[in-house]
Amino acid sequence: MALPDASVVKQYLLSLQASICEGLEALDGKATFQAESWERAEGGGGTSRVLTKGKVFEQAGVNFSHVMGAAMPASATAHRPELAGRSFEAMGVSLVIHPNNPFIPTTHANVRFFIAHKEGADPVWWFGGGFDLTPYYPFEEDVVSWHQAAADICAPFGEDVYPKYKKWCDEYFFLPHRNETRGVGGLFFDDLNEPGFEKSFDFMQAVGSGFLTAYAPIVERNKELEYNDDERQFQLYRRGRYVEFNLVYDRGTLFGLQTGGRTESILMSMPPLVRWEYGFTPEEDSQEAELYERYLKPQDWLQLER
Repeated sequence: MALPDASVVKQYLLSLQASICEGLEALDGKATFQAESWERAEGGGGTSRVLTKGKVFEQAGVNFSHVMGAAMPASATAHRPELAGRSFEAMGVSLVIHPNNPFIPTTHANVRFFIAHKEGADPVWWFGGGFDLTPYYPFEEDVVSWHQAAADICAPFGEDVYPKYKKWCDEYFFLPHRNETRGVGGLFFDDLNEPGFEKSFDFMQAVGSGFLTAYAPIVERNKELEYNDDERQFQLYRRGRYVEFNLVYDRGTLFGLQTGGRTESILMSMPPLVRWEYGFTPEEDSQEAELYERYLKPQDWLQLER
């Protein structure tokens, strides 16, 4: 079995960050990413790339980080208690895109690699990542194409891979206090180290490199659609769910804050504008009601009758 090679993973992640930024700039057609590098006192650092006030994207951030530490943080040992007391090395690319147009979904993606070390013991390593879609208005074509792209990415790795990681995504991006999913899901995987480093790395690369293939067609279809202020206000209201999830439940946010990561980069995932409204209830038989009634519930989108 091949031993993990962190250097080749890092090289891929840096190239992925660059290629995604290039693709998003082409989709936006106006704004460009500004890069800012940072260092972490405990070890490591990263580069944050942020696009703001674009023609299509209100804000998009694509972060690369590579950090080290003497002890695993609480968020990691709660998930993997057997790693307590080990030093760690973690690297990844994480992105969040908040479009201007409420008919274009918000999206999030990340791919990551962890190694936990202990003197006299073999390193414990794994890959994780995925991508998910958070629409504000119900366009079935977008949701089906998104999940079809996810299924196509998984297909070479086994027929059980997409259903497994799709289900995991539905369960992970769930807000218990709202009893609803954050969006319509996608893929989520973690603790991936079987069947060995090379195959696991291949899958992580397929997910990372496949993200824009899944998202770009949705942007292209919807970016010229006209919207009104009511629809914009609903988008801002629903963005509140995104904030709630990231600050309360998201492992990546907790890991970054607990390991002394750069706060500005960690909270780059927050939308630039958001609002809350007490006791909001969508109008009956409206598109907003359809979002709640049909789209914020896990289901097999590739088996729907269309």
